[in-house]
Parts: sequence; structure tokens; C-alpha cells
Amino acid sequence: MLTLATLVFFASHAAARYTADWTSLDSRPLPTWYDEAKVGIFVHWGVFSVPAFESEWFWWRWQGQQPPEQICVDYMKKNYPPDFTYPDFAPGFHAQFFNPGDWADIFKASGAKYVVLTAKHHEGFTNWGSPFSWNWNSVDTGPHRDLVGELGEAVRNRSLHYGLYNSLYEWFNPLYLIDKKNGFKSQQYVTNKLLPELFNMVVRYKPELIWSDGDWEAPDSYWNSTQFLAWLYNDSPVKDTIVTNDRWGAGCYCKHGGYYNCEDKYTPGQLPKHKWEKCQSVDKQSWGYRRNMKTSELMDLPTIIKDLVETVALGGNYLLNVGPTPDGMIPVVFEERLRGIGAWLDVNGEAIYGSKPWRIQRENASLPVWYTSKGKSVYAFITAKPSKPLVELLEPKTSTATKVTILGNTNPLSWAPVRPNGGLVVLLPELPQSPSQVWTIKLDGVQ
Repeated sequence: MLTLATLVFFASHAAARYTADWTSLDSRPLPTWYDEAKVGIFVHWGVFSVPAFESEWFWWRWQGQQPPEQICVDYMKKNYPPDFTYPDFAPGFHAQFFNPGDWADIFKASGAKYVVLTAKHHEGFTNWGSPFSWNWNSVDTGPHRDLVGELGEAVRNRSLHYGLYNSLYEWFNPLYLIDKKNGFKSQQYVTNKLLPELFNMVVRYKPELIWSDGDWEAPDSYWNSTQFLAWLYNDSPVKDTIVTNDRWGAGCYCKHGGYYNCEDKYTPGQLPKHKWEKCQSVDKQSWGYRRNMKTSELMDLPTIIKDLVETVALGGNYLLNVGPTPDGMIPVVFEERLRGIGAWLDVNGEAIYGSKPWRIQRENASLPVWYTSKGKSVYAFITAKPSKPLVELLEPKTSTATKVTILGNTNPLSWAPVRPNGGLVVLLPELPQSPSQVWTIKLDGVQ
């Protein structure tokens, strides 16, 4: 019997392992922490924060794409010597005001449950002392600090989950350009740079999320994505908690991976069948910091809250991006947005965290309403202040046990049925002033 039990144990253990193919990898259940978290903060920070012009794609638009973007060429001609190169920006990425505790406090105050930092963007500069990115990392040059490690420690000390963004490709890496010229039939870059660096990053920092990007120029077979993910899910130090997205090779997005991004700022419009995430940026023009950004180019708080509510109602997570300055400060206007979200979540978070999509996600009755559910409760988000104190909700099916409240006020609200088989009219109290312009009605005892 002991031998049989041992065989059963090893057989079940072996069955839990994932093979390096999408059928197997896609069968892995998503760790539960991610769906429960709902809200995350994205941080785009790197050498691109120094020119802080156009966007984090500045180097490519200046010297990569053909023809180059003239506004970038003119910017460099006007402001820098003729022989100035992009790597010359690195010493300006000094981060002298970077206090990871301050950042983590802001992220905690935002109500976010996870943080994703750019470990490496398409420029190839790593925000830690990568042994595979000699002299093009934040320890050898620029800040001379381990930014990934410092922020990770501060974030985790505040009980937030920590994830890392990593670009698979690098615009101007010589090894990558050789492979690209060879039609991706060779893998010098993958073998000597990408994979060793990824392994180093995971073992060293133990991220709970890897936000992969920069995959679209080559198939997943070039990146060795399935082999890496099999190791990540089976044998890595984060095999039980790690969450991944869907950017692992040309054609993979919205098809393979842990959860789906599909595209930047993706909004499905209807309830998807697979867990997804919307990445959004406070600065509508860029993910990285821009010195010339204008207020009109930023998302205001009501728009962000409504975007968050719509995303969660449709079963998604909301990852909101901010771009810090090269000296390590989160611009005050971004901090104001993040703290505003946190203030709203302090009151309404019950309807967000750990929630599930309801059978109906949206209705247009007297005004647009979005729904979520948790346990036996249903939550109706009013996304505009009603012109009168009556709100009509047509979808919920009431009973004699139905109880209606508004989050932030425990007093029950008066209501009346609209018709015998469903719907109700709710008499609202005087709604408190809210910069977010979104209120949440809680319905118990409805179907």
C-alpha cells in the first residue's frame, strides 16, 4: 500500500507540471490574488524620462523609424550638440529624489493592490544591475541604485503585490539586429541576453507578475516563450504565485498567456470569456513622463473612476500608469489622481475588490448603470449625479427580503418595485459631493 501511495503521489505531482506548449500552459489556473486585486499601478520609468519629450518611444522616433519623426529631430538639433547620442541621456537619469517608501505610500493610498514597474523597456536599459546589460543599467550609470529592488521592498512592506514589466526586444541591441536580419532564424539575442536576463530577474526579485511586451516582431518560437513559461510555472521560485499576460510572440495576444491585455487601453465592450486587464495611462499622450504635458492631455478623476468601474464590471483588472520624473518624483498631478482614486475606493471598494461580473453588466434606464456582484450582494454604480432623487434599476429582481443601501451610508433606502417580475425605483438621500461623480447602490436580497 505504501508503494501504491507513493506512485499515486508522484503521478499526481507529475500531472501538475506544464509542458512547453500553449495547450498545457494555457490550462494553468490564474493565481486567485490577481482577480481579487482588481486595481494596480503601472510605472514607466527609464532613460526615456530624461528627454521626456513625445513619449517613451522617443529614441525610436528620433533614430529608429524611417523616416524619423521630424519633431524629434528638430528637438535634438535645437537643444543638444550635434554629436549627442541617446546613451548620453543616461547620466541625467539620476533619481536623486527617489524615495521608494514615498512612492509605496502613494500607491497604497491609491487603493491599488499591485504595482508593476518597468524593469526594462524597449531601449534595453535595466532598472537593476543586470549582469547581461553591462554599463546600460541603473547601477552602473545614472542613479547607481537598484531601483527594482528598492521599490520592490517598499511595496511589499505595505502588503502590495509586486510585478515587473519586461520588453522582450530591444530596438538597437546588436545581437537582436543580427537575428532580425536573419529573419529570426538565429537566436543570438535570445540565448545570450534575453533569457539569461529574465532568469536573473525572476530568481533575484521574485515578481508575482511579469508584464511581457515588445514581442510582435517575431514568433514565440524565436523568443523561446513556451520554454521560459514552463520553467516559470514548474520550477521557478514564484511558480505558485506568478501571473503573466499574453504578449509572448506575434499572434499570441488575446490567445495565449495567463490573462489577456490584447492591446493597450483595450476595452472589450462586452463580457469576455477570459480574464483580462486594461492598462491605461493618466497622461493620454504617453506612458513615460513628458515635460511638456498639458492638463487637457490628462485623464481627470471622474473619467478614471468610470473607466475603472466599466473595466471591473466586465471582469477586468485596471492597471493605471504614471510616469515619474528622471529625478525620482511622481508628478503632483499624478499623485492627486491616485489619492483621489483611493478616497473613492475607501467608500466604494467593497463593490470592486473580489467582485465578480453580474448576470447583467450594464443597463440604461434613467441613467447609465454598471453592475458587479459579490456573494449575495449586487452593486449598481451610478456614473452621473441624477437630476432627481429617484433612480430606476430595471434588471434586479426584488423580493420581500430586498434591502437597498448606498455605500458610505448604512441607513436603508426606500424603494418600490417597477413591475411584478423585476425592477425597482430607489429614493436616494442627498448625495455627498464627490469629485469622482460615481456612487454605488448596494442591493441585498435580489436576483
